[in-house]
Amino acid sequence: MRALSTALLLGVLAATPVTGQNLLVPMDRQQTDHLKAYGLTYWVLERGEQAEWLLNYRGGSFLLPDQEGVRREAMLRGVRFDALGAADVARIRGTVAEGNMEAVPLEKAPEIAVYTPPNSTPWDDAVTMALEYAGIPYAQIWDEEVVTGGLSDYDWLHLHHEDFTGQYSKFFLTYSGAGWLQDEVARNQEVAARLGFSDVPALKKGVAEAIRQYVVDGGFVFAMCSAPETLELALAAGPVDIAAPYSDGTPVDPRASQMLDWARTLAFENAELQTSPSVNAFSDIDGHQVNTPWRKELGVYTLFDFSAKFDPVPAMLTQNHEAVLPDFYGLTTSFHVDRLKPGTIVLAQEGEWAKYVHGNLGEGTFTYFGGHDPEDPEHQIGDPATDLALHPSSPGYRLILNNVLFPAAKKQKLKT
Repeated sequence: MRALSTALLLGVLAATPVTGQNLLVPMDRQQTDHLKAYGLTYWVLERGEQAEWLLNYRGGSFLLPDQEGVRREAMLRGVRFDALGAADVARIRGTVAEGNMEAVPLEKAPEIAVYTPPNSTPWDDAVTMALEYAGIPYAQIWDEEVVTGGLSDYDWLHLHHEDFTGQYSKFFLTYSGAGWLQDEVARNQEVAARLGFSDVPALKKGVAEAIRQYVVDGGFVFAMCSAPETLELALAAGPVDIAAPYSDGTPVDPRASQMLDWARTLAFENAELQTSPSVNAFSDIDGHQVNTPWRKELGVYTLFDFSAKFDPVPAMLTQNHEAVLPDFYGLTTSFHVDRLKPGTIVLAQEGEWAKYVHGNLGEGTFTYFGGHDPEDPEHQIGDPATDLALHPSSPGYRLILNNVLFPAAKKQKLKT
């Protein structure tokens, strides 16, 4: 069960140092496999050991206990480490104390869930691929578990390319005869009927509401691709029908945008729906509009530099050995800055668009990352899987894994 307090922006990270001899897992360009370094750190936490995340020190390095089992595991995973004596650790702590750095204790391996259909394949979801490659265990859950309270078993929830508006991502425009789409429609309709919802859009709104409540109660949500945009649209819709029937192309009521309630959303507000069933876009939240005639070209996005001592949460989420990263498409690729609610933190930006944002609601947090696969900039349905063994130091995948370890941080409330 989830036991961590997540009032992160109202707290500071407690500084309980790891004792004894240590292993430094550097996360700068000297690291041989950045992605598996996260898995190694998770493995240490799973076994009840302590670890520390040295924010802004050599790319966000990890300090682990120097034990034979940890050394062996690191070598099996191909992760570089340096053995440290007491004087070495003291010197590093002095550097961290004096600079724009912070030592964050990691105390508990979070229970992880990935929201995905039962028949999905791991190579069509960047987070699932990252977890598999790093060796971090996770559970797969779907609509029934979500609406019946199953989210309370998990600390961290990932959402990827689901369409929470119930429009099947408008795939009917180009894939109406595809067997996989017909299977998806049949599966969703069966689940909606079995759970007592009037139709698939109603089911997805129910799922969206359950996810929102999960955040309010203290959960960590990380969403990519179409999930951030469509989750927010489903929350804003309430009783409004914003799902164009995929079977006959009936347009959405053009007045629907004026009837949305943005008080229910997490990150976005005042968006205009794309009401035409012949245009494969959801709204004007996304800046790149990938499947439209007015699609924008990819550029690069830049990670913002945060104070590790005063802004430890965004600093944790942006730890990297690169600051400027190549952009990549998804059904939702980026977020118009003027559609963000006040209080939503922009972690990375490409020109006029935010790429990576974070915020909190109630006791929990949400992080949205635009795009589908950081190492496949123009991913298409049916493309081969990304082989992360070819990208062990991917800075884009590092951002994903920052979020996986984020709930492990030890927290205490500010004394006021």
